[in-house]
Amino acid sequence: MNSKTQLLFFALLVIGLTGVVLVLSLSVGSTTIPLEDVFISVFSESAARSQTIIWEIRFPRTLSAFVVGALLAMAGALMQVLLRNPLADPYVLGVSGGAAVAALLSMMLGAVGVWVDTSAFFGALLSMVLVFSLAHDKGAWSSNRLLLTGVVIAAGWGAVITLLLSVSNETQLRGMLHWLIGDVAEADLPITAGLVLLLALVLVLPLARDLNVLSRGEDLATTLGLRVQRVRIGTFLLASLTTAVAVSVAGTVGFVGLVIPHLVRLLFGSDNRIVIPFSILLGGTLMMLADILARTLIAPQQLPVGVFTAVLGVPVFLILMRRSYGR
Repeated sequence: MNSKTQLLFFALLVIGLTGVVLVLSLSVGSTTIPLEDVFISVFSESAARSQTIIWEIRFPRTLSAFVVGALLAMAGALMQVLLRNPLADPYVLGVSGGAAVAALLSMMLGAVGVWVDTSAFFGALLSMVLVFSLAHDKGAWSSNRLLLTGVVIAAGWGAVITLLLSVSNETQLRGMLHWLIGDVAEADLPITAGLVLLLALVLVLPLARDLNVLSRGEDLATTLGLRVQRVRIGTFLLASLTTAVAVSVAGTVGFVGLVIPHLVRLLFGSDNRIVIPFSILLGGTLMMLADILARTLIAPQQLPVGVFTAVLGVPVFLILMRRSYGR
C-alpha cells in the first residue's frame, strides 16, 4: 500500500469515526433513542417525540460540540506552528482570558444567553488586538516576543478573572464557573460558527504549504522567498478569530487545541496540509465524545464538557507519545 492510498484509507477511517460518533450523540442521552429511530427521524417527517428530541435538542448541541472542537483544534495547530512551541494552544496568547473577563462582567450585570456569548466574542477580539499591538512594534515581531506578550496578557486577564469570581455572589458564581470550564448544553444551532469554520478552512489550506516552510525556521523560509511576516500575521489572525468564535459558543474548553494537533502529528506526520484537516475532524469528534459523557454519566444531571475533553484526550495522547518515542 503506497503512501497516498494509506492516507486515503486513514482519511476515510477518521471520517467514518466522526460519523459514528455523531449518530451516537443523537441517540444517547437521558432518553436513549434506538439507532433505527435516529435514521427514521433523519429521513422521515413524522412528528414523533424522538424526532423532536433529535432536531430541537440534540442536533444543535452535537453540531455545536463538533464545530467548537474543530475550531479549537485548528487554532491549536496554527499556534504551534506560529510560535514553534509544542506547548502552544489556542489560549496561550490570552484570547480566552479576554473573552472570560467580558463574559463574567456581563453575567455580573445580569446578561444571559446570546449577550454573554457576544460579550465573550468582543472580549476575545479586544485581547487579540492588544496582543498584536504590543507584540508588533515597528515591524519587529518574533515568535518569542509574541509568546511572551501573550503570556503576560493572559496572566493579567487571569488576575482579573480571580477578582471577579471573588466579588461575585453565590448565585452568579455557579454559572461563572460552569462557563469557565466550558459547556455546550445551552448552545443553539451554530450557523455563524459553522460558517467561520468553513471560511477559515478555505483560507488556511492554501497557507499550509507556507506553514510547512515556516516550521523549518525563519532563515530558511526567508531564503526560499517566503514572506514571513505576512504568513505570521495571517496565521495569528486566523488562530485568534477561530478561538474567539469557539469561546463565544462554549466557553473555555481546554486540552482540545493542545492535544489533538500533537495526536495527528504522531499518527500522520507533520505536513500541515494533512495535520489541519485531520485535526478538525478529530477535534470535533473528541468534543462530541466528551459531550456524550457530560450528559449521560450521571444523567439527568449534566456536567461541563470541558472536564471530559481532558479525561479523553490526555491519556490517549500520552499512550501514543510513549509508543512513538519508544520506537
